[in-house]
Amino acid sequence: MLAFLRFVLWTLLAVGSGLVLCLSGAFLYLSPSLPSVEALRSIQLQVPLRIYSQDGKLIAEYGEMRRSPVRYADIPQDFINALLAAEDDNFAHHRGVDPSSLMRAASQLLKTGHIQTGGSTITMQVAKNYFLTSERSFSRKISEILLALQIERELTKEEIFELYVNKIYLGNRAYGIEAAAQVYYGKSISELSMAQMAMIAGLPKAPSAFNPLNNPTRSKERRDWILGRMNRLGMLSDERYQLALAEPVNARYHVAQPELDAPYIAEMARAEMVGRYGATAYTDGFRVFTTVTEQRQKWAIQALTEGLMDYDRRHGYRGPEGRIQSKSTQDALQQLARNYKTLSGLEPALVTQVGRSSVQVMTRDGLYHNVAWESMQWARPYISVNSTGAAPRSPAAVVRQGDVVRICWAEGQPLFTQVPLVQAALVSLSPKDGAIQALVGGFSFDQSHYNRAIQAKRQPGSSFKPFIYSAALDAGYTAASLVNDAPVVFFEEGMDRVWRPKNDNNTFLGPIRLREALYRSRNMVSIRLLQSIGMDYALNYLTKFGFNRQDLPRNLSIALGSAALTPLEIAAGWAVFANGGYKVDAYLIDRIENNEGKLIFQNNPAQALPAEAPVNPLEATAVVPNTPLTIGDPAAVPRRAERAIDERTAYIMTSMLKDVITRGTGRQALELGRHDLAGKTGTTNDAVDSWFSGYNPDFVTTVWAGFDQPQTLGDREYGASVALPIWMHYMGAVLEGRPEVEPPQPTGLVQIRVDPYSGRMTSPRSTRGYFELFKAEDTPPPMVEPSPSGGGSSFGNSVPDTPLPITEEMPVPMDLF
Repeated sequence: MLAFLRFVLWTLLAVGSGLVLCLSGAFLYLSPSLPSVEALRSIQLQVPLRIYSQDGKLIAEYGEMRRSPVRYADIPQDFINALLAAEDDNFAHHRGVDPSSLMRAASQLLKTGHIQTGGSTITMQVAKNYFLTSERSFSRKISEILLALQIERELTKEEIFELYVNKIYLGNRAYGIEAAAQVYYGKSISELSMAQMAMIAGLPKAPSAFNPLNNPTRSKERRDWILGRMNRLGMLSDERYQLALAEPVNARYHVAQPELDAPYIAEMARAEMVGRYGATAYTDGFRVFTTVTEQRQKWAIQALTEGLMDYDRRHGYRGPEGRIQSKSTQDALQQLARNYKTLSGLEPALVTQVGRSSVQVMTRDGLYHNVAWESMQWARPYISVNSTGAAPRSPAAVVRQGDVVRICWAEGQPLFTQVPLVQAALVSLSPKDGAIQALVGGFSFDQSHYNRAIQAKRQPGSSFKPFIYSAALDAGYTAASLVNDAPVVFFEEGMDRVWRPKNDNNTFLGPIRLREALYRSRNMVSIRLLQSIGMDYALNYLTKFGFNRQDLPRNLSIALGSAALTPLEIAAGWAVFANGGYKVDAYLIDRIENNEGKLIFQNNPAQALPAEAPVNPLEATAVVPNTPLTIGDPAAVPRRAERAIDERTAYIMTSMLKDVITRGTGRQALELGRHDLAGKTGTTNDAVDSWFSGYNPDFVTTVWAGFDQPQTLGDREYGASVALPIWMHYMGAVLEGRPEVEPPQPTGLVQIRVDPYSGRMTSPRSTRGYFELFKAEDTPPPMVEPSPSGGGSSFGNSVPDTPLPITEEMPVPMDLF
C-alpha cells in the first residue's frame, strides 16, 4: 500500500512537472511573438464618422461598424451582472484563466472528440478579440491563456470589462453594447429594462443564433436562462426575476436617424474628411461640426422645395408615375413600397377610389386617405413647357383607379401633387468669413446625389453683370456715366458669321446711366463696358472674386454671363460686394473632434475685418484658405482676408444693386419690407437658367433653377419668377426679427447732385438733378448751362422722360470671340 502511494505521488509529481515544463516551454516559445498588453491602453476602436450641424444636430453617420464606446462607470450594474452570469460568473476572482472552465472544456473534448466550448474567461476573450484570430487550435488557445495572464497583471478588472463590452460583435453591424442597445431598442444601454439587458448579454455567444430580430424564440430562451442564472447567483431578486420573465420580446431594428435632414451637406463633409484622413475617416470616430444650423437649413430646404413645386404646378400635371392593377391589397402595397420612394416629403400613393369631391388613396404604410378635390384643381394637363390643357372639372378628369400619384401634407391634410422635373440649388454664405450657412443641392438627395450647388456649372446670365460693372467703376466709370444702349453687330474675322446681341424686348434706350442700366439689365451697356475697359483687364479683375481664369471665356459674351460657374462660386463672388470688398473662401467644416471629444481641428478662416481690428500676425504670410488654428492657441485673434476690390467700389455697387430691388427686375423682394437688401436677377438665353443672387451685410444667398439637361423653363419664366421667390422665402425667414443693417460709408466717397441726362454736376438752380455717389477722384465736371435760346446740354433730349417697363434680359451665349 505504501509503495502504491509512493507511485501515485511520484506519478502526480511527474505529471505536474511535465505540465510545468510544457507550459514553460510554450511560454518561452510563444512569448517573443506575443503583443504588448500595454497597447490595450491606447487601442483605437473602429468608430463611425459622425457629421453634425453647428448646433449639435446629427446629420449623418458613415462607417461599416456601428459603435459608441461606453466607459465602465456608465455601464448599469444590472447589465454587468447579466453579462457575468452569461459569460464568466467567476470574473471577479480568477487571474485571467479559470481552471474549472478549462477542465470542463477538456472533458467535453475527450467525451465527444469536438471542441464545444473554449472555456474562455472574459479576459481570454479580450486577448482573442484584440490580438488573435478566431481559429480553433491548441497553439492559439495557449497564446490566449498567456496573454490573459499578462492582461490581468497589467490592467484592472474594470479596464478589462470595458475593453470587452466595447469590442464584441452583437449582430446587425453593432459592435459594443451601446451600439447594440441603439440598434435593437433605440435607447442607450442605461435606459434598457432588465429583460432587455439580459437579451443584449445573451448575444456574444452567438450573435446570429440568439438575435432577437432573426430568431426571437431562441433569443428569449437565452434571455430567460440568463435571468435564471442571475436569480440563482443572487444577482436578481425573485420579484424582479418574475417581472423580467414576463416581459415580451420587443426588439426591433433601429437605424440611427438624422436629427437634421441635410444629405448634401453630409456628403460634402464626408468627402472633405476622406480627403483629409483617407479611409481612417470612417473608423476613427471623428465628430465633424459643420457651419450650418438646423433652422437655416430647414428654411433653405423648404424654400427650394416649395419654389420648385410652385413652378411645376404652373406648367400642369404630367400624369401618374405608374399604374398598379392588383386584386391583392398586399401585393399592391409591396409594389408601391418596392418601386416608389418618398422624395422630399412627397409620398407615393395608390388611387383606390375616385369620387365626385375627393379621391381615396392608399400609402405605403397601408393607410387610406381622402384627398380633397380642391387640392387637385391646379392639375391642368401638361402639353408642353409653354402650354397646358383645360382646367379639370372633377377628380375623374385627373386620375383613375390604379394610378400611382404623390401626396404631401399641410396642416394634417393630404394634398395632391407631383414630383417636379425641374431642379434648383441654394447656397447661403456668411460674407464675413465664407462660412456656409445653408446649402441645398437639388429637390431630393434620394432622387439624385448630384449636388448642383457645387457641381453644376451653368451660365449665370445677368446675375454676372455686377462683376463687369464693378470692373468699370474701378477703371474710372461712375454710377452716373452715360453709355449708349443701342444695337451693335460683331463680325468674327475670317468667317461669315455675325453676333447681334439684343435686349430682351428688342428695345434700346440710347445713352443711359450705369445705375439705370444695371437695374434695367441692359445687355448693350454691359457689352460696351467690357469693350471699353478691355478684355485682359476685365479677365484679370474677375479673378479677384475667386473665379478660375480657365472658366471665363475670352469673348464679349462674358458681359452677359456666358461663363459656366457653380452657384457656390457665384455666391462667393457676391460676398465681395456684401462684405466691403474682401475675398473670402467658402468653407463647411467648423471644427473636428476625436472619439473622446477632444478638439483636433478648429477652422480659422480669413475674415473681412475693418482696418482698425486686431489680427493674427500670421496674416503677413501667404493667405492659405481655411488654415487651421494650432490647437491650444487663442482663437480670438482672426486672420484678415485679402482685399479684392476698393471698399468704395463695393459700397457703390451695393447702392446700385439695391436699386435692382427697389426699381428693377427684383422689385418683388420689396414684399420682405426691408431696405438693406441688394441683388440681381439672371436669365439665360431661352430661359434655360434662372438665377437670383442677393445679400445684406449678414447673408449672401444665390439661387439657381433649371433642368439638369438644359432646356427652356418656358417663355414666361425668368429669374424673377423662378429663382427670386425661392430666395425671398429663405431670406425672409432668415432675416425675420433681425434689425436692418447698413454698411458704413467708407471715406473717400462724396455725394454730388448730378443731371440724370448728362451725368454732369448740376447747378443749384437745376430742377431735375439727383444725388449720386462718387469716388472723390472721379467726380464729374460741371454741367454746361443751357443757352438763352433754350438748348439743352449734351444728350439733353436723348433719353425719354417717360419710364420704360422693367424687363429681364436674356443673354445670348456665343463663342465667336
